[in-house]
Amino acid sequence: MTASIGRGLVLLSLLFASAGTVAAFAAFLKKRADLTRAAVWSAYGFATTMTLANVWMVIGLLRNDFSISYVAQVGSIDLPTWVKVVSLWSSLEGSILFWGGVLAIFIAIGTLSLNDAHGPARPAAIGVWLATATFFCFLIAGPAQPFGAVANVPLDGPGPNPLLQNHVLMAIHPPFLYGGYVGMTIPFGLALAALMTGRLSPTVLGTIRTALLAPWTFLTVAVVLGGWWAYEVLGWGGYWAWDPVENASLLPWLTATAALHSAILTERRGVLKGWTMSLVIASFLLTILGTFMTRSGIFNSVHSFTQSAIGPTILVFLGATTLASVLLLGFRVDLLRPDGELDRGASRDTAFLAQNMLFVLFTFTVLIGTVFPLIVEAVRNVQMSVGRPYFDRMTVPIGALLLFVMGVGPALPWGASSRDEIKRRLLPPLGMGFVALSIALVFGIRTPWTLITLFFAGYAAHVTLFEALRPARTRMKFRTDGFLKALSQDIFGPGLRRFAAYVAHAGAVTAFIAIAVSSTSGRSVERSLKQGESTTLGAYTLTFEGIEREEEAHRTSLIARIGVKKGETTLEPLRPMMNQYRSQRESIGTPAVRTGLIEDLYLSAMNIDEDNQTVGLLVMINPLVSWLWIATVIMAIGGVMALSSSLRVGRTVEARELQAEVVG
Repeated sequence: MTASIGRGLVLLSLLFASAGTVAAFAAFLKKRADLTRAAVWSAYGFATTMTLANVWMVIGLLRNDFSISYVAQVGSIDLPTWVKVVSLWSSLEGSILFWGGVLAIFIAIGTLSLNDAHGPARPAAIGVWLATATFFCFLIAGPAQPFGAVANVPLDGPGPNPLLQNHVLMAIHPPFLYGGYVGMTIPFGLALAALMTGRLSPTVLGTIRTALLAPWTFLTVAVVLGGWWAYEVLGWGGYWAWDPVENASLLPWLTATAALHSAILTERRGVLKGWTMSLVIASFLLTILGTFMTRSGIFNSVHSFTQSAIGPTILVFLGATTLASVLLLGFRVDLLRPDGELDRGASRDTAFLAQNMLFVLFTFTVLIGTVFPLIVEAVRNVQMSVGRPYFDRMTVPIGALLLFVMGVGPALPWGASSRDEIKRRLLPPLGMGFVALSIALVFGIRTPWTLITLFFAGYAAHVTLFEALRPARTRMKFRTDGFLKALSQDIFGPGLRRFAAYVAHAGAVTAFIAIAVSSTSGRSVERSLKQGESTTLGAYTLTFEGIEREEEAHRTSLIARIGVKKGETTLEPLRPMMNQYRSQRESIGTPAVRTGLIEDLYLSAMNIDEDNQTVGLLVMINPLVSWLWIATVIMAIGGVMALSSSLRVGRTVEARELQAEVVG
C-alpha cells in the first residue's frame, strides 16, 4: 500500500507535466489565456505531487518501510537519522526521484515569477520546463521505479554506499549540486521562449541572466563542496583529481560563468546575442551530459552510480534536446543579429570577449579529455585513459590567462580610450603583482606556473579592490561623505550589482591563489609506526599513542590516537580511523585534518593493526587549502548579492512594462 501511494504520486506528476506541456504550447500557438492558466495550474500540480512523492520516500526511509523497493535497496534499521534522510539521493533510483523534487521546486518558483508582462514567453517557457519535467517523470515511473513493490519484504536492508555515510558533507553537497544542475532548466526555458517568441530585448536578457544567477551560485558551492568531501573522506590528501564526474560538474559552471559575462556585453552593446543564448543553452545541455556521465555506469568513478537503462534514455533526451535547440537557433538567426558593435583595441569590451573565449576553450579542453577515451573505445575498441598530466598541462595555462584577463579587463575603460589613459589604468596594479611574487619567493615557492599565477593574482586583487571601491571614493571626494556612508550608499543603492560582481571576483582570485599554492607546495611522508614511535614532517612531531575501538549501530571504527607537537607546543591529538561497515568487506578510512589559515596537517590511516598495535600513516602538510573553502563563501555571497540586485531591478522593470501595457 505504501509503495502504491508513491507510485500514484509519480503517475499524477507525469499526468500534470505532460498535460501542462500540451496546454502551454497550445496556449503559445493559439494565444489563449485559458490554456495559459491551465498550463500554470498544471505546473503547480506537478510541483505539489512530485514534492509529496519525495516526502513520501523520506518517510519510508525513516520508518524502515522495506516494502518499498528503494528502501529495501538502501535503507537499514541501524542507520543514524541523518543518513536515512540522505539515502534519498544515495543511489540511482532515489537520485532521479530527488532530481524530480528539486525540479518541482524550481518550476513552481519560475512559474510564480512569470506574469502577464512576459506575454507569449510565459506559456512558452512553462512548456519547456514541463516538457523537461515530463521526461524526468517518465524516468521515475519507468526505468527507475523507486516505488517498486517487494515480493518478499526483508527484515532489514544493507544501507547506502559506506562512502556516503562517512561524512556529513553528503547531506550538503548533493542538494547544492542538484540546485545547480536542475536550476539550469529555468534559464534554458526562458532562452528557448525568447527565441520562440522573437523577443530578445534587454529586459528579456536581464530576466535570463537573473534566472542563471541562482543555479550558478548553487553550482559554485557544489563544485567546491565536492572537493571538500573528497579531501575529508577519500584519504588521498587532495580535493580535485580530474575525475570524469568531477569534470561533469565543472563543465556547466564554466559555460554559465561565460554566459553571465557575455550577457553584460549583450545588454550594454547589443552584441553577442547568439553567443549568449548558445552559452545558456549549452549550460543546460552540459548538466544533462553530466547526469548521463553519472548514471550511465560507463565511467569508472567513486561518484558514479551503477549501469542501468537510465543512462541510454538520458542520452536520447540529450540528443533530442540538442537537435531542437540548434534548429531553433538556426531558425531565429535573424533575431540574433547585433544591434551595435564592439570597440576595437584595448577596452573592457574586448577583455570580456577574450575572457569568454578562454572560458569556452577551458570547457572544450576538459570535455575532450573526459569523453575522448569513450570515443576511442567506441571506434577502435581500445581502452585508454586521460589522466591528471593532460588536464594540468592543458588547463593551467588557460587558468592563468583567465586570471590575467580578470585583472586587466576591469581596469580598462568601456569603449575606445587613449594610450595614456590605458597606461594610467594598467600600470599601478603591477606593484601588487610584484608584492605577491616577492612573498611567494620568500616562502620558497619556485614552480614557474605558481609564480605566474600569484603575480596575476596580486594584479587582479589590486584591480578588484580599486574598482569595487571606486564609486565610494568618488562620493567621498565630491560629497564629503565618510567612507562607510559612501560605501553603504553604493551597496544598498544602484551599485549593488556592480559591487556584487567584484565580490565574486575577489572570491575567484582567492581561489586561484589557494589552488596554485596548495597543489604545488605541499609536503608528505608515509610512515609505519609502532605504539610509542614518532615521526616528523616540517615543524610537526607525531607520536602514535595507541588504538581505540568505537562501536556504533551501523559501523565499527578503529581509531589511531596520534599525539601532535608543533615545535615545543603540544596540540590536541588527531584521530584518523578505519571504519568497518556491515555491507562492506574492506575497511574505509576517515582522515583527520587539523585545519588552519596557513596550512592543514592531514593524517590518513592506510592501515591499523589492533593486534600488533601498529599504524600506517600518510602525513601531509597542505598550505592554504582552507582559503579555497573561504573563497567559495565569498563567491557565493557575490552571487546572492547579484541575484538580489537583479530581482529588485527586474521587478521594477516588469511593473513599468505592465503599467505601460495597461495605459496603452
